[in-house]
Amino acid sequence: MKRLGMIVVIAVVTPFTACTTMTPQQQGTVTGAAIGAAAGAGIAAIAGGSGWTGAAVGGVVGGVVGNIKGGKQQ
Repeated sequence: MKRLGMIVVIAVVTPFTACTTMTPQQQGTVTGAAIGAAAGAGIAAIAGGSGWTGAAVGGVVGGVVGNIKGGKQQ
């Protein structure tokens, strides 16, 4: 369980450490995907579904929305 927790922490923290050299659109994509994955997993868990499926769907949707929103901020 500790190993899984460490993997999750690394997977969540790593994208945010590299955001300084990204364009606003890339930052929006990464941030949207991370927020979407977390929200999707949480909603799926509350609804009784698969957290992994919710995270995958939420990550894709969040990434697309973040990409669109990040591209318009320029």
